Amino acid sequence: MAPTNRSPFRRTLALLAGTALLANVGAGGIAHAQTTPAPAVPEQAAPAPAAPQPTPLSPAAVAPAAPPLQMTAPTNGPASVADLAEGLLDAVVNISTSQNVKDDEGAGPAPRAPDGSPFQEFFNDFFNKQQGNRAPNHNVSSLGSGFVIDPSGYIVTNNHVIEGADDIEVNFANGTKLKAKLIGTDTKTDLSVLKVEPKQPLKSVKFGDSSVMRIGDWVMAIGNPFGFGGSVTVGIISGRGRNINAGPYDNFIQTDAAINKGNSGGPLFNMKGEVIGINTAIISPSGGSIGIGFAVPSELASGVVEQLREYGETRRGWLGVRIQPVTDEVADSLGLDSARGALVAGVIKGGPVDDGSIKAGDVILKFDGKPVSEMRDLPRVVAESPVGKQVDVVVLRDGKEQTVKVTLGRLEDSDQAAAGDNSDDDGVINPDPGENNDMDQPDQDGDQGQTAPDGQGPQQQDQGQNHQGPNQHGQSQQGQDKATTDQAMPKHVLGLSLSLLSPETRKTFGIAESVDGVVVTEVAPGSAAAEKGLKPGDVIVEVAQEFMKSPDAVASKVQSLKQEGRRNAQMMVAAANGDLRFVAVPME
Repeated sequence: MAPTNRSPFRRTLALLAGTALLANVGAGGIAHAQTTPAPAVPEQAAPAPAAPQPTPLSPAAVAPAAPPLQMTAPTNGPASVADLAEGLLDAVVNISTSQNVKDDEGAGPAPRAPDGSPFQEFFNDFFNKQQGNRAPNHNVSSLGSGFVIDPSGYIVTNNHVIEGADDIEVNFANGTKLKAKLIGTDTKTDLSVLKVEPKQPLKSVKFGDSSVMRIGDWVMAIGNPFGFGGSVTVGIISGRGRNINAGPYDNFIQTDAAINKGNSGGPLFNMKGEVIGINTAIISPSGGSIGIGFAVPSELASGVVEQLREYGETRRGWLGVRIQPVTDEVADSLGLDSARGALVAGVIKGGPVDDGSIKAGDVILKFDGKPVSEMRDLPRVVAESPVGKQVDVVVLRDGKEQTVKVTLGRLEDSDQAAAGDNSDDDGVINPDPGENNDMDQPDQDGDQGQTAPDGQGPQQQDQGQNHQGPNQHGQSQQGQDKATTDQAMPKHVLGLSLSLLSPETRKTFGIAESVDGVVVTEVAPGSAAAEKGLKPGDVIVEVAQEFMKSPDAVASKVQSLKQEGRRNAQMMVAAANGDLRFVAVPME
């Protein structure tokens, strides 16, 4: 998008306003005001003895009006960052790339004038000529920034700066230009490592610790905005831990230091000259800086960069679970004091916790001693952990906290394995369709309403009934039939019409054989269940971490939760294909 032009008058006003603001700030950041001392009030002559004593006047009443406040010009302005910048400029580079693009790639359809327009013929002729003059192949160039982390020629930048490039050239502050080789790239954090072959050691910078940076700390950005190399801007850290939906490990530093197009991949320094962030994105309606920029923190970037240098790829830890957020309703249904942690929606077959150490329905509260405040914290802390490390994981299960030991696997670069990559818009991360196979299976006889063989089921049933003469066995059989018939009867619970999962209902809703539970046949419009997204064909697998065999079991469990004072019923719900999610349905 072309930059918006402002009139010279408006631009001058902006500059003058900035100058006026800086002029009033002393070296210590405090504006000092001085006033001219007021003249002393003259003493009153003593009155004659015979004269009446007048009422004394206060000094303020007789003092002359004080002159207006006057600001004295400070002898020096804010502390300069010139010395700091001078020592860092040579380590920051400009990166230019070129890519050979075919004419039919990314061109899109030519604009067309509305049919019947008087300018239609002229409009179409113009664009036909433009397309006819275009070569079959053409080069697309882009500009970005980067910084040297090793005197031997290793350079860090953003992946989106060099993505798809056929040729990468690094331009140094002294005018030197060197061809660069791509060592490794990581799309999840938008980071890449390049290598050049210099004739002599390069000036380099090192990573600092972004975790100790606080909101309000001063930072300095150096980069290549709009192709102007070696540009320095200063600001503060405006926020931490920002999630801008750029990737599964979002934990951006927000800064008001001016960052524009071309700053991507450039360093964000602390006042010690250490890189505490890598400038990546801005929010801007016009394409220019509005004081909202984002940088990948060094606490995340340094490990990724080291792995890219060593292996040419990332090697992240993998827990093998699919998660979803813990909402206020879910927290209430589980008895949590607040909405925190990550709710396990499923366990991946063959993953590190497929041994039952972590189960669907668990809430992960801590991982390797680090608290999991919200769902998105877990993928990041797991990915930062070494492959093969044994860690302690604190989970909430059956209302109690317990610690389990887990040995981490390696996260492969695939959407199937990534814990945070394939989430839906509602934050639900679905498991594999066949994962219900490791859950507790219902008793087939009771579930389908079938009668157990004589001499087994009826005798067990008789134990809890009164015996009445020689026909007691037949009466007992009738009692069991009635019980199973009651269980099979449709129930209406929380706006849901529920039925047994039978071959007929499986066929009607296309429910996979791997899915077990109680099927939802209707959802009352406007009900709490409808607002939570439940629909006909969904299968209720669990309520409050208890497997549901029948509609009657769902109704009974909901009633018991109400008696316990719970406001929400947590349900594990399976879609027709077996995808699981947790839903907390209000019971009020």
